[in-house]
Amino acid sequence: MNNSPKIIISGGGTGGHIFPAVAIANALKRIVPACEILFVGATGRMEMEKVPAAGYKIVGLNISGIQRGSIVKNLALPFKVIGSVRKAMQIIKEFKPDVVVGVGGYASGPLLYAASSKGIPYLIQEQNSYAGVTNKWLGKKASKICVAFDEMEQFFPADKILKTGNPVRTEVVDIKGKHYAGAELLKLDPQKKIILVTGGSLGAGTLNKSIEKHLPEILAEDVQVIWQTGKFYYKGIMERLGLDYHPNVRILEFLNKMDLAYAAADVIISRAGAGTIAELCLIKKPVILVPSPNVAEDHQTKNAMALVKNNAAILINDRSAEDTLVAEALKMLKDKTLCEKLSENIGKMALPQADEIIANEVLKLIKN
Repeated sequence: MNNSPKIIISGGGTGGHIFPAVAIANALKRIVPACEILFVGATGRMEMEKVPAAGYKIVGLNISGIQRGSIVKNLALPFKVIGSVRKAMQIIKEFKPDVVVGVGGYASGPLLYAASSKGIPYLIQEQNSYAGVTNKWLGKKASKICVAFDEMEQFFPADKILKTGNPVRTEVVDIKGKHYAGAELLKLDPQKKIILVTGGSLGAGTLNKSIEKHLPEILAEDVQVIWQTGKFYYKGIMERLGLDYHPNVRILEFLNKMDLAYAAADVIISRAGAGTIAELCLIKKPVILVPSPNVAEDHQTKNAMALVKNNAAILINDRSAEDTLVAEALKMLKDKTLCEKLSENIGKMALPQADEIIANEVLKLIKN
């Protein structure tokens, strides 16, 4: 392998794709400091902001997915795909990568297709337990496919699969000895029980409605809540409840110190994105998962079921969450045996050092 390999990492669209991509890039830099990394994302998506913030150069492709319920917007899609493949070919011609990595998201398809047509080896990092159409198609010509769940042979050639887990942000899962610091930062009592509710950076309407509807029951039990509402919902919730709603309730748009929130929590309520699940396995806390119904192939339910069948999490479906979620969380807080069992079992599913394992697999594909 040459001393300064050139690597393209493509994909994005959500934090679930971007954070693993940046983690892989950071691991590559630790292993081969002289390597040159270029990101390729979709113009107008969050990677165009988050990747430069992480210190990497990114180029955008004018590509989007199928817009549900909008025939007019979809008419432009074939032209966007053709234009994106052409631009991807140009990027590869100019940058001359030794290897390409696809992490999922709109930009992955054109870039990996272009790499394949130029004979450049590529690795796919599939985060979910259910592979999407594009990755299934691209998997046929991939050199290696790194996955986080079992039984992925139904989507990919078995001889190309390596179970590595999903890369996580190491600073987020470093929670040891931080329970008191987390409670203190959020102005909560470390001696009282704490529920953490997180629906990701954009938020989850169902989780927010469930908590807001049942705040009286939570407060009646003298339980505290760290409630991360997400950007879409924060303003409305604050208008209804006010800034200082109750000393036991901490309402936040976004959690900058996720490690401290995880450390402070006794029980966690969350969506079931693959990246979040990877973090939850490493922090080993009792979890209630409410999979989002608004994702391709209902993959969050499939992600959650991988934990549920190992008695490592409780699943509540989105339809019944508003009525049952809070009652289930309050019941769980009182059941010490269940909490210990869930913590132990979710910890067994953790796959640490995924970023370095994947980075080493990427480097192995570089031709001498």
